[in-house]
Amino acid sequence: MIPSDPKNNPKVMRAWCFYDWANSVYSLVITTAIFPIYYVALTRKENTDMVSFFGYDISASVLYSYALTGAFLTIAFLSPILTAIADYGGNKKAFMRFFCYMGSLACMGLFFFTEQTFSLSVLLFMIAAIGYSGSIVFYNAYLPEIATEENFDKLSARGFSLGYIGSMILLIVSLVLVLKADWFGIEDSSLPARISFLMTGLWWFGFSQYSFAYLPSNPYHKKPEGSYLLNGFKELGKVFRMLKELPLLKRFLMAFFFYNMGVQTVMYVASLFGSKELMLPDNALITVLLIIQAVAIAGAYFFAWFSGRVGNTMALMWAVLVWVGITIGAYFVTTGNQYYLLAVVVGAVMGGVQALSRSTYSKLLPETTDHASFFSFYDICDKVGLALGTLSFGITEQIFGSMRNSILTLLVFFVIGLALLFSIRTRKLSPMVAQAA
Repeated sequence: MIPSDPKNNPKVMRAWCFYDWANSVYSLVITTAIFPIYYVALTRKENTDMVSFFGYDISASVLYSYALTGAFLTIAFLSPILTAIADYGGNKKAFMRFFCYMGSLACMGLFFFTEQTFSLSVLLFMIAAIGYSGSIVFYNAYLPEIATEENFDKLSARGFSLGYIGSMILLIVSLVLVLKADWFGIEDSSLPARISFLMTGLWWFGFSQYSFAYLPSNPYHKKPEGSYLLNGFKELGKVFRMLKELPLLKRFLMAFFFYNMGVQTVMYVASLFGSKELMLPDNALITVLLIIQAVAIAGAYFFAWFSGRVGNTMALMWAVLVWVGITIGAYFVTTGNQYYLLAVVVGAVMGGVQALSRSTYSKLLPETTDHASFFSFYDICDKVGLALGTLSFGITEQIFGSMRNSILTLLVFFVIGLALLFSIRTRKLSPMVAQAA
């Protein structure tokens, strides 16, 4: 039985963190590891990677970037409307469940991804991205509703760490399946990867049930009346007016928009870069991803601790500064060993910047019951930024013919984000306040 005020309830907080365990397999297997490698292998032809997408000839890697752009722009458009409706009706768990099921079922559908089903499978890839992104905005909005401020950094880090651990487990299983297919009597070379897509959907769908069982459905006991859509728009308007009166929150969102654009784009194109530019074998790319995941667990907890010492803003600035160094280093990477070393550094700051960004935004929110609507603006910055990031990455590659040149566009994003973080100064994000709490 969920108490009327579930803040700091261990069972509720554990259930919230566990959704990271459930959904992060999508981020690793579909976004970063097995799917990109399978996609490249399926579309690689002698002297070209041109494919036909519903009759339109386009570079496979450019199509990959554009597909992600379309998916993230779709959820960025829908998110404010749906979160406002969810806030008005007090039913964000239902929306979170809907997008979770949409994404997980789309992942299961990728089991049928072959050359014959290429165009439809790319659409399923987009639907999976929409499902993942849509569920995350409602999931993030639970953080200020289930915990008090002094627990935000640690709880956010714990969620990301569980996600890294869970996704590593499934990736290792998938890796064994892909590299040792003969152990299982599999002769079709495409089948192991497609089975991993199916397992990803089943994992996500199955483990999310624990979160849905214990997360509160309507923590503020809202009793909606009248049109959900009309009142949802009114709710969104109210939140937007509040946002305009919160200059610090707006500045943080601008900073987050730029530096997160770089972080997320790196996560989505890292495997493609290693495969296409460095010609690394599939097992080497997956090993790199395992390194990143393992290091990211420690990184998330380190930055939660570090923020308690120097404050959220300063900790984020240090993390983004490291990302600036990463992009400069990536431009000059030419060997596998250099790529591995860069992966260690990426892992060290990846989990930290993600977990700390979420908790920092939660600390900057005013007293409100409209957390989903406020997090929709966070999600817009995330998804529009990622859409522009992958779009600019794809356009730069299309113009200059190399993914290496696209890295320089990410460097610009990180520098702008770092400059904007310098403009944020508040005691609410200082270590003294965290210790006092």
